[in-house]
Amino acid sequence: MSVKAFELVPAVERDLLMGDKARINIECIECCGKHLYVGTNDCFVHHFLLDEVPSPKGKLSYLAQKLLHKYLGLKKPVAELRAASALERLIVLCDGMVFLVDMVTLESVPSAAGGGVKIRGVIAFCVNENPVNGDPFCVEMAILSSKRRTVQIYMVHKDRVQLVKEVSTPEQPCALSLDGYFLCLALTTQYMILNYNTGASQDLFPYNSEERRPIVKRISREEFLLAAPGGLGMFANAEGVSQRAPVSWSESVIAAAVSFPYVVALDENFITIHSMLDQQLKQTLSFRDGHILQDFEGKVMLASTKAVYVLVPLPLERQIQDLLASHRVEEALILTEGAQRNIPKDKFQVLHRRILQRAGFIQFGKLQFQEAKEHFRKGELDVRELISLYPLLLPASSSFTRFHPPLHEFADLNHLAQGDQEKVLRCKKFLISYLKEVRSTEVVNGCREDVDTALLKLYAEQNHDSLLDLLASENACVLADSVPWLEKYHKYFALGLLYHYNGQDSAALQVWTRVVDGDLQDSTRSDLFDYIVDFLCCCSNLDLVWKYADWALQKDSTKGVHIFIKRPSSKDQSELNPEEVITYLGNNKHALLLYLEYLVLERKIQKEKFHTHLAVLYLERVMSLLSDSSTDEESMTKARKRLQAFLRESNLYRVQFLLGKMENCEQLLLERATLHGKLEEHDKALHILVHKLRDFPSAEAFCVWASSSRDPAHRQRLFHLLLEVYLGGELQARAGGGELEMAAVDLLNRHGEVFDAVRVLRVLPEGWSLQLLRPFLNRAIRASMHARHTSQIAVGLAHSENVQLLHDRLKERKKPIFVSEKKGCHLCHNTFKEPDVVCLPGGVPVHTHCVAQRIKDSPTKRQLTNSSNHT
Repeated sequence: MSVKAFELVPAVERDLLMGDKARINIECIECCGKHLYVGTNDCFVHHFLLDEVPSPKGKLSYLAQKLLHKYLGLKKPVAELRAASALERLIVLCDGMVFLVDMVTLESVPSAAGGGVKIRGVIAFCVNENPVNGDPFCVEMAILSSKRRTVQIYMVHKDRVQLVKEVSTPEQPCALSLDGYFLCLALTTQYMILNYNTGASQDLFPYNSEERRPIVKRISREEFLLAAPGGLGMFANAEGVSQRAPVSWSESVIAAAVSFPYVVALDENFITIHSMLDQQLKQTLSFRDGHILQDFEGKVMLASTKAVYVLVPLPLERQIQDLLASHRVEEALILTEGAQRNIPKDKFQVLHRRILQRAGFIQFGKLQFQEAKEHFRKGELDVRELISLYPLLLPASSSFTRFHPPLHEFADLNHLAQGDQEKVLRCKKFLISYLKEVRSTEVVNGCREDVDTALLKLYAEQNHDSLLDLLASENACVLADSVPWLEKYHKYFALGLLYHYNGQDSAALQVWTRVVDGDLQDSTRSDLFDYIVDFLCCCSNLDLVWKYADWALQKDSTKGVHIFIKRPSSKDQSELNPEEVITYLGNNKHALLLYLEYLVLERKIQKEKFHTHLAVLYLERVMSLLSDSSTDEESMTKARKRLQAFLRESNLYRVQFLLGKMENCEQLLLERATLHGKLEEHDKALHILVHKLRDFPSAEAFCVWASSSRDPAHRQRLFHLLLEVYLGGELQARAGGGELEMAAVDLLNRHGEVFDAVRVLRVLPEGWSLQLLRPFLNRAIRASMHARHTSQIAVGLAHSENVQLLHDRLKERKKPIFVSEKKGCHLCHNTFKEPDVVCLPGGVPVHTHCVAQRIKDSPTKRQLTNSSNHT
């Protein structure tokens, strides 16, 4: 695809060069700074001074001033000119001879030894633009000899030339170029690379010099451009490798030059310009009768037989802008990146970023969002440039103004979409995605408010799930812009979150409660009431807590009381005083009950007033249900179980106070029995359970409960007391005596291990059969035998342990104790008949029975025995 990369500008017009001499033709040119030298076919060298003249519109023209012309004294055309500015010399090839000419006077330079400085028999020569010689006042030159198949290396000084090297070639060279030690040669049938220092060579590819003119052009350090068969411009480095793709030019190319990133080629009718970056033909200029094309220090010059022209490159930035204007994004980027080495680093970075940003907007306009995002990211786009395309997304307080000159051609999103709502929607989804990615990066430094506010507006408009995530986390949304937007789209829950993030909890609660009350419609959260309760639980502003607690309790006292129950513990001023809460909840019995349960049952607060208050509420609840004839049995059972469980488990409530409240309620006998048990009035409790309620299982359960944390003797006393109640004399005469007897039998048979069997047998009526008490007697006998066997085992284990200790002690002494019939006991002085002895301290053996007697008669033993008997 075409692009205008160069303009052809005349430099030296025909009239200025030759006047009215029609037969004079240009043969070669050389440019050194502003100085232009032209060699003609009549053996003249013309010296011009070229001045660049920019026009007001930025176009460049040249003003040529002829300074001098000089006849070289030969009859052949001037074949080649090369300037050696450090030496103030021109190297001239004319009539197969190389000699030096003064750059100012154009006079031939005599040698130091007299005569001219001349090299004869020369086909072609070139100057080494990357010389290995470090002398700045010496020029390195390579010459092709017409007499031998060699390349000669000369050092050119101000007044002399010196042959330093001669290298043979397999064929006669016809064109050459030199860089460092490397010669690139066009032989008769092929191209080759030759290292004149080492003699190493590398064949490149075949080429027939008789069919067309060879081209060998140095383009950069150790890199050359060659005219290859098939109309290709091939690149080759010093190692004989092509690191760039070839360009496809005309078969009839006669000259080529490089003006990075372009390759300029000249044929009989055209100048063609190819990119070295993508090898595409970019521009074609008509140019007839051209036969010279050379580049001089970045300036590309051409010549026909009659005039000289300059191929002026357009500024790269303008070329890139033209490509972008044609929406040729990839070409523009390739050209930009390829031009990096020719542009100062700081300027390139600015240019590159701007090109990437423009490319991104071009891709954005095509809805190629992935490519656009990549260009925006690499170009470090001010994200507000993109946001500004979307009407009303930037907050009113934003100070952003669009870049000038503009990065795109769109007024806004509506202009881009041309009324296509699907495009609008796709663009908005892209912006959401892009802003989410960049909001946590350095790209948004200094414009976080603009980005977050835009995101909030997009989320609200698109009903996006991430709206709540944005507002529940750190954000910089502008309140003044965000509030009306959230209200517009009925995002009241999100509005409350925004208020909360900005420290306006009162406004947040006001909005949320209106949603719960139905004044505002927002279906974001169906559990908004629960959320408000949780919010108040964590709110540090106690005034707000008290203000909205009453509203919550009226809505749902069961959930509303969680404001006080679920509040996390803290040591600051946000901690609520339980007594204040109890006072506040005084008129709401249900909420108060739940709060007291929290204090007593969950937090385990050990305060009598809380326990008593809770017990009273349980009791009042039960009594209320009892007085209501419509109460169902399940509710009553549940309420009584809660009361009974609390009466059993708590030890802090005022027992007498509760007994007074139950005094006239015959329906709460079981609860009264529990309270009597708390007062250790077990006989009264059992009397109620057995004689008033006839609830024998509860009587047994009472005994178990009342003795649960006491010693076994206490439990035994309670069970004997219950047995006595069952077997009371006067009760036997009543009609229910048989029932009590059966209860007594069941008690004995179920809990026989608790009772003292002897004591039970003494109180049992004589008329009871052993068969009736068989389970009890079996368990009693088994328990007695078990106790006896256990004690025997314990004694045996103790004895064994004692013997083991004696054995261990003897082992520690490390020597045996000897006893015999000749030795006497130190206690009774009788001799030993058996080896059963005890060793006193000091290793003195005595009879075992003597030690036992001594212990028995000791004062400590007697004292212990007397004390035991007294007890």
